[in-house]
Amino acid sequence: MSDEQDRDDDPSRDADPDDEPARYADPAENPYVREPPIEFTDVAELDAATAREQAERLRAAIREHDYRYYVEAYPIVSDAAYDALFDRLVALEEAFDLPTEDSPTRRVGGEPVAELEAVEHTAPMLSIDQTTDPDDVREFDDRVRRELAESEVTVAGDAIEYVCEPKFDGLSVEVVYENGEYVRAATRGDGTTGDDVTEQVATIRAVPGRLRGAPDDVPDILAVRGEVYIPRDAFQELNRERQERGEEPFANPRNAAAGTLRQLDPTVVADRPLSVFFFDVLEWTGATPGDDSGGGGPRERPATHWGELDALEGFGLRRNDRTELVTDIEDAIDYRDRTAEVRDELAYEIDGIVIKVNDLAACETLGTTSRSYRWAFAYKFPPRTETTTVEEIVVQVGRTGRLTPVALLDPVDVGGVTVSRATLHNPAEIETLNVNVGDRVRVYRAGDVIPYIPAVVEKRSEGAYEFPEACPVCDSPVERDGPLAYCTGGLGCPAQLERAIEHWARRDALDVEGLGPETVEQLRAAGLVESLPDLYRLDREDLAALDGWGETSAENLLAELEASRNPPLPEFLAALGIPDVGAATARNLAAHFGTLDALLAASEADLQAVEDVGETVAAEIHEFLDGERNRETIAELRELGVDPQPYETGAESGGGEFEGLTFVFTGALSVPRSEAQAVVERHGGNATGSVSGNTDYLVVGEDPGRSKRRDAEEHSVETIDEAAFASLLADHGIEWPPES
Repeated sequence: MSDEQDRDDDPSRDADPDDEPARYADPAENPYVREPPIEFTDVAELDAATAREQAERLRAAIREHDYRYYVEAYPIVSDAAYDALFDRLVALEEAFDLPTEDSPTRRVGGEPVAELEAVEHTAPMLSIDQTTDPDDVREFDDRVRRELAESEVTVAGDAIEYVCEPKFDGLSVEVVYENGEYVRAATRGDGTTGDDVTEQVATIRAVPGRLRGAPDDVPDILAVRGEVYIPRDAFQELNRERQERGEEPFANPRNAAAGTLRQLDPTVVADRPLSVFFFDVLEWTGATPGDDSGGGGPRERPATHWGELDALEGFGLRRNDRTELVTDIEDAIDYRDRTAEVRDELAYEIDGIVIKVNDLAACETLGTTSRSYRWAFAYKFPPRTETTTVEEIVVQVGRTGRLTPVALLDPVDVGGVTVSRATLHNPAEIETLNVNVGDRVRVYRAGDVIPYIPAVVEKRSEGAYEFPEACPVCDSPVERDGPLAYCTGGLGCPAQLERAIEHWARRDALDVEGLGPETVEQLRAAGLVESLPDLYRLDREDLAALDGWGETSAENLLAELEASRNPPLPEFLAALGIPDVGAATARNLAAHFGTLDALLAASEADLQAVEDVGETVAAEIHEFLDGERNRETIAELRELGVDPQPYETGAESGGGEFEGLTFVFTGALSVPRSEAQAVVERHGGNATGSVSGNTDYLVVGEDPGRSKRRDAEEHSVETIDEAAFASLLADHGIEWPPES
């Protein structure tokens, strides 16, 4: 569990927790809700029926604890007890091969996805008109009253009510439930379609995998709109950890949330402290609109927005407790002013409030424009700006080689926070602002941890700051890529070294266990690794002498490195960290050129002949492989015995058993999916990342994604598990799993 506590002080929270109703598990019937045991009978002593029953109770209890902690912010068990229950459930599921489709254990994340696929929303996710002027808010109210009067619509309660809620500064998502089960999530995108982030959102503990209530008590289809965010305290801790690892800190919580949700690896998302508030219903299928007062059961869609919020809370979906219902637009304006006074005390970032007409029939009458709702209006807070002087400009080198200019400022108070530095983003921004040392500038901070400069207010220098032509860390030439600047030192730049080593050791690269961020940082701090080839010069005695190490740890790491000396060519190419070259492109390059030497001799035109390699990617690959320092690093690795093995195609190996067949893989297999794809390709087949009408087999591993299975059903693609895949290989005399 995280340390997030988002609810403000509320006297009702002092009530006896035994008086709180159960959401997913009844404490009187489930022993794992209150004062649960933290020691269990050995799994080996259980029979299958007992294990299955215990697992079901644990799942229900963990859902209950997740709801009380992440939604109500009122836990009833200690973190240690929760962890014990969770670990027990994992042990039962693994020992008895129990299904985990809707289990809380899926919160730890599944197999990485190949890409974020586009999905269409159940209903448009539109924008909201906004202002910082109260007169515009009053004009909105006048228009609403005028148009409703002209339409002669009957408003519930014979009065126009408004729902007022904080305007969250996060990332909007659509979350869809079918018969109470979580099935899909997507980013807002262009409002009509968004990125499929089903697997990523599934790791957020405030998003229930199953709605509260019996199947007959929830809509057949419920699509809701929410805002994914990172709490302030958790964001500060996340940035502190990134800086300790030498990574660039996120500029603000919103960017961090957005970047996290678009990660292709759900396990990365699971490690980030994301949370969510739900605030709108996009679709409610299963009954007709009803009365808020009851009489039709929760399957009936309420007649008001306020009623919908109550219903969402009843389903276990987290709503914000600062939402208010008002009957006058002046009360809405007052709500905004009161909210502005406490915004810095909230556990989450907001940049204003949203005012919505409460009556849904009235909303239907008011309608929408092509881009926004006509029944909602955002009343934003004024931006926080101050004026100060640029004392110095420094250029930082990130772990990707990107150069970021930072202005060091004469310290100034901005919205109660002392600001002494601000990002200038990139060299193009410097040129646009025409900013230099000595200029008076406006500093903008609206929830940003790293403020920025929107304008020069008094020019006191000559011209703009001259961006360096050489990397300030390794002195390699700096290259521009549009508005951005990058160090060309690549594998030879110390600022990029830690990232390069971590990339080298990744599971979908050379899979060197034990080379995580902390270990890499420790090796760097001890002066043992100054370049990538230094990994293969490590000495057992030096490693064993490190803090927390010993002979066994040293030998284990050296054994892992020794095992990586003869990697398959695709894995070697993926490990180098070539821009835009992931596992799939690395396989295509290896299959096309066959050997590393052939690839190193390739021209840009040669590279463009490779499948899925266009002009831009070909130029980036050629630039990387032709770079002097990268060439030196590759040559040094080979001198130290790192020998990438030539890639054998089906034809070269006398195979071709799968010629004309296309495979797609989803879920976790007993080996990395890249190895399974490589086996298919070595024997003449195709391995792609998405299902289409040309796909012959979808191979499904553990914890598979839903989108590929849905696509397989739509295209009548045969779906097989890993055992059937192994049998198919055996029929052709192909060993599975493959030897390393």
